[in-house]
Amino acid sequence: MNFVPASLLGFDRKAAMRGVPIYNDVLEKIRIADYAHADETSWRNDGLGHYVWFAGNEDLAYFHIDRHRSSDVAKSIFGDHYEGVLVRDRYAAYNGIGKEWQSCLAHIRTKAKEIKQEHTLLPQADKDAATDRFCDRVVSFCSEACKTGAELNCGKVPWDMAADIEKQLSKELSTICKKSLKFKSAETLRTYLAGPEKKFIFTFLRHPGVPPTNNHAEQSLRHMVIFRKISFGTRSETGIKTHSILPSLVQTARRQGVSTIKFFQTLFTSNKPTAQAALYGNST
Repeated sequence: MNFVPASLLGFDRKAAMRGVPIYNDVLEKIRIADYAHADETSWRNDGLGHYVWFAGNEDLAYFHIDRHRSSDVAKSIFGDHYEGVLVRDRYAAYNGIGKEWQSCLAHIRTKAKEIKQEHTLLPQADKDAATDRFCDRVVSFCSEACKTGAELNCGKVPWDMAADIEKQLSKELSTICKKSLKFKSAETLRTYLAGPEKKFIFTFLRHPGVPPTNNHAEQSLRHMVIFRKISFGTRSETGIKTHSILPSLVQTARRQGVSTIKFFQTLFTSNKPTAQAALYGNST
């Protein structure tokens, strides 16, 4: 089909405009989901720093570009009464979102590796052998916990063993974090792992289907990161809205097993209920 650049821009804006109600519907579905992932990454709009926020799971994807990276934005996405499990990193903006959350074990594992790498750069006289051992044990612990989560979710390990596994892993983590460390970064991580938020490391063992890592959110944001590197972000408020709405619809369609081309054809040519049914692959 032949068309000029102005027509392409028109398609883009019209798709975003017609997609607003369905975009809002995706958000409402996420707010009542049993669990959701959350993450954010940097963005530029007209040269100013912004952030792309993601919320979603294996069925839904929601993106929101905002000037701020605060708890107010997180609450505007998930609402004041989200009752599902939020899979997240340790960023404080998500505190208070959901009755329970799952701390990303992949982030903890990566942090332990980074701390060990920092520690190796110290003069020999300032090094602490206990720090290296602690970091190695945390990395192994997180890897083993992730493996256990995968085995539980695929049925290789029965769910009636989850409670006993949690007790065993909790005891093991307490042993790893028993002694304080001289290296400040390592001690900060040790304090977190041994503190009151320790229980959120094992949420995946109490809620079937909840993964132990937030890799899903990072993979979901990857397309936006690539787009940011190519285009250097957006230039206007209209661009912000468009690049919040369209990626949400595209990724949700893919997760629903729906052809994005057919969905947008329906979005342009039909009413909202028909387009909404097309996005979710059913006619109800």
